Amino acid sequence: MAVPPTTRLLTPEEIAVQAGQQVPYVRLPEGATLFAEREMRLRQRAVGHAMRDFLLFVADLSHAQHVLLQSAVPVPVPTADAIDAAARAGLPPLPADRWVRDGAWREGLRAMLDTLMRGLDGSPALPGVRAVQRAARDDTWLDQQADRLLHGVMPGLDLAAAPLLAAALQVYWTRLVLDTQAARGDDRLPPFGRTDQPTRCPGCGSRPTASISRLGADAGFRYLHCALCSVEWHMVRIKCSHCQSTKGIHYQSLQRVDGDPSEAPAAVEAETCDECGHYLKIVHMERDPNVEPVADDLASVTLDLLVSEAGYQRHGVNLMLLFGDPDTAPDAAPDDGGGG
Repeated sequence: MAVPPTTRLLTPEEIAVQAGQQVPYVRLPEGATLFAEREMRLRQRAVGHAMRDFLLFVADLSHAQHVLLQSAVPVPVPTADAIDAAARAGLPPLPADRWVRDGAWREGLRAMLDTLMRGLDGSPALPGVRAVQRAARDDTWLDQQADRLLHGVMPGLDLAAAPLLAAALQVYWTRLVLDTQAARGDDRLPPFGRTDQPTRCPGCGSRPTASISRLGADAGFRYLHCALCSVEWHMVRIKCSHCQSTKGIHYQSLQRVDGDPSEAPAAVEAETCDECGHYLKIVHMERDPNVEPVADDLASVTLDLLVSEAGYQRHGVNLMLLFGDPDTAPDAAPDDGGGG
C-alpha cells in the first residue's frame, strides 16, 4: 500500500493570509514611545539578572536615544522619484550600506553622549563613554567607524565604541523612516513595501534583531523587527527568517520542560531551522505584553549560547551587543545571499 505524502498543516496565520485577510505588511516605529518602552523593559529585566549592570547601561542609553529622537532635527529624505525607483527595483528606499548620511547623525551622537554622561555618575561605564566622547570630536573617525558598522566590516571596528555609534545611527535611521513617511503624504503609495529580499528590512535592508508576535489589531501575526531603523515587517509564523523554509522548524527556550501542563510557555524562544542551521528569537506579547525585541534579546543571551552550542548560527543582530567569531562581521546591512 502506498504511503500518502505528509502534509504540513497551515497555521491560523497562514489560513488568514490565504483567505485574503488584510494584514499590514509594514509597521512603522512609534517615535514618541519606541526607545522609552525599550528603556522601561530593560530596567524591568535587569532586576535580579546576572547582566544587571549591562542592561541598566543600555537602559540609560535608550533614554538618551529617546531624548535625541524627540528633538526636531530635520534630515534629508529621498525624493518621490527615488522612492518609486527603489520600489520598481525591489529595493529598500533607505539602504543602510549605500545611503549618504547627513552630518546630523554625528551631531546627534554628540548630543546623545552628553545626555548619557549626565546619568552615569559613578557608573563603571563612565570612563569608556568619556573616551568615545573624546574620539567623537573627529568627524573622519566617526564616519569611518559608521561605514564599517553598516557595511559589516569587522577589521578596524572599535567594538567598545560600536554600541554607542550604533545607538546614534538607530535614532538617525528611525528619524529617516518617520520623516520619509511624513514627506510622502497620504495621496501617494507608502514608501515602504515589499522588496526582493523578504528576510531583510523593507526600510533599510538590515537584518532583524528578533521577531515579535503582537496583540491588538495585529494579534496572532508575526513581525520581524529591524536592528537599525525599527521598522517591522510581516512574515508568517513557522517559517525560517533566513532561508524561508517551513521544514524542520523548532522552538527552544530556557524553561524546564517537565511535562507539567500548568507551566506557562516561555515569552522568549529561539526559532531554529534544521534546513539552513540558522535561528532567530521570537518574543510573544500574548505571553508577556511587556516584551520588547531588543531588550528581551539582550536579556536572553544565555539562550543564544545554548542554541549556538547545538550548532545553530544566529540570523539576527543586536547592535547593542556585537559578538561572534573574529572574522564574522556584525552586519546590519544586507549580505549577498538574500536570506538564502
